[in-house]
Amino acid sequence: MEVCCNLEVDVNGEQIFFVDKKTVASYCGKLSTLFGRSKGSLRNLKVIFQGFPGGAEGFELMLKFCYNNGNLEMSPSNVPLLYSVAEFMEMNSSISGTQNLQEQIEKFLEDISDWTWSELLNALKRCQDLCNSPLVVVDKCLDCLLGRLNLAVEASSCPSTSSPDSWALRVSCDTKSSESLKTGFSNGLWWFDELLVLTPDFVKMIVQFMLKRSFDEVVVSKFLIYYQKSKLSTATRDEKRKIVEVVIETLYVLEQNSISCKSLFSILRVGLGLNIDKCIRNKLEKMIGARLDRGSLDNLLLPSPSGMNYLYDVNLVLRFVKAFLHEKTSRTCPMALRRVARLMDLYMAEVAPDPCLKPSKFLALAKALPEYARSSHDDMYRAVDMYIEVHTEMTEEEKVKICCALNYEKLSVETSLNLSKNTRFPSMSSLQALVSEQVKLKSLLQTAKNSKSITRSCHELDECGDKSTDRAETVNRVVLYAEKLDFPDDDEKLKAHVQGIQWRVMELERVCTKLEAQMGKVMKSRVTSSHSELKSLPWLCS
Repeated sequence: MEVCCNLEVDVNGEQIFFVDKKTVASYCGKLSTLFGRSKGSLRNLKVIFQGFPGGAEGFELMLKFCYNNGNLEMSPSNVPLLYSVAEFMEMNSSISGTQNLQEQIEKFLEDISDWTWSELLNALKRCQDLCNSPLVVVDKCLDCLLGRLNLAVEASSCPSTSSPDSWALRVSCDTKSSESLKTGFSNGLWWFDELLVLTPDFVKMIVQFMLKRSFDEVVVSKFLIYYQKSKLSTATRDEKRKIVEVVIETLYVLEQNSISCKSLFSILRVGLGLNIDKCIRNKLEKMIGARLDRGSLDNLLLPSPSGMNYLYDVNLVLRFVKAFLHEKTSRTCPMALRRVARLMDLYMAEVAPDPCLKPSKFLALAKALPEYARSSHDDMYRAVDMYIEVHTEMTEEEKVKICCALNYEKLSVETSLNLSKNTRFPSMSSLQALVSEQVKLKSLLQTAKNSKSITRSCHELDECGDKSTDRAETVNRVVLYAEKLDFPDDDEKLKAHVQGIQWRVMELERVCTKLEAQMGKVMKSRVTSSHSELKSLPWLCS
């Protein structure tokens, strides 16, 4: 058959082809439509294609199909490119009873279950190399690939079906050595390495398919972490940013317990140096905040952004706490809240020596959690004390504001005494600590007096003793005498309760004298009018 070359074709500016217009147009709907609309001369035509799939390679495959009367040998390696060419050139109309290219490809894909593992993986690699991946081919390859991975998970959890022979037969993994196969049988995760050839976008797609198939999300998260660590070592800066962003977005849709807080902080440390998208970074911060009760002090000690003069990124930690509180609003967990409070106390003590940390930021840390999150404020007091000691330039007003974050009723006796003698603290803080301790002492003494057993003991002692004995001596005698009381065996709760009060009374009576003496000294040296100062206490912390 005589073939004329009456059509010049420029493919993506890469190469010029001279072809027979009639032969090519008979199989390509795009060219047939183009020539059918042309009103000018059809001789010496030139067509310029931009964005032709696969460039010159794709055009040559199309010519082979056209010049061979609509026949072409297909393979898993060329099907992705052929399908893209068929879509681009609209090769979807039958000619002279012969199947068009698109129909032939779809029929070839019906036998995709017979492809080997390496053929599936190579087909996916060809798909991702194309500017516009053929979604039909991608979906079929991913679906078949994940079917094999399901078998991998089942085989790893069932030793009786994990023999090398049965495994090789089931997944057709012809590219693996015997040694790597043995590793795969032991943990079922050999495919982590196999999928490293995929781009971040394709990894995102394959994870979406995994979730639709109800894959174990813990395994999925491990794969994503492994993928990131493995790919970052050889990637450019832009590639690293893309990898981290895809990993974060993909992890965001997983269950909270599927990934550890430590792993998320590792991703954050990498992302901080890559200037990742703000929206994606917010997602990562929310994930960390939701798991903050599982974090450690080392996790929180993140360096401040460039341009900031303080040591650690306090604003980032405050955002973590905000995310934690927002996450826990619908399902409050007291234990988790207390763990975060303990973590924040440690963090405050760590950042307190930073001379560049502003009082407003330190106060924000102190007030980040609700008051009920802490059962004791001793650790917070030590952090506040350290901060005031380092920041000697602070005004009295700034000190008062920071001290208002302390709940003096939640300070231990020893801490209250320490605060009352601490000259770095404002006078009102010392007074509040002493007053709070006195209130607690009076309350405990009153509780002791209201106890039935001790009340009866007091009555007996009062009848035998000197009526003029002062309160401290009376209580001491009560405690000593109460030790000899005989409680009935069926009243263990009352016994334990009274004994607890006895020991507490003994403890507080020992410091009562010291408290009163100390309060007298403080009031003489720091306060001119105790009544006016005490009246101003509520106003100070308002």
